[in-house]
Amino acid sequence: MSTQTHGASAGFDWPVRVYYEDTDAAGIVFYANYLRFMERGRTEWLRALGFEQDRLRAEQGVVFAVTAVDLKYLTPARFNDLLTVRSSLSHKGGASLAFEQDILRLADQAVCCRGSVKVVCLDAATMRPRRLPDRLAAAI
Repeated sequence: MSTQTHGASAGFDWPVRVYYEDTDAAGIVFYANYLRFMERGRTEWLRALGFEQDRLRAEQGVVFAVTAVDLKYLTPARFNDLLTVRSSLSHKGGASLAFEQDILRLADQAVCCRGSVKVVCLDAATMRPRRLPDRLAAAI
């Protein structure tokens, strides 16, 4: 279940369970998998606003690409942990979005990973930056 407080820039939560495939030989979440969890959080944030990425591509001719990531690993998550991916929009540009994302362990609310992620809106045909579609920009 997800939650969103007032406005698109407010925190949006998405639940994730750590599966065996998400862990490394030490039994903790492999560092790159936090990026996958964050991607799910941003995708579900868009979905909660009423936008599906496949439809944005088909109907508006746009896709999104990550241009920058900054992660800090704070506490390990382990197999079978229930996590919350908390996503907040921190900046909206004409053709870009920036997010602050925390991954918290549900049992104790410890922050396992904290990240800043920047994405750009691209024309699907040319892969060149383009302005956010008007309807999406208005919803955000």
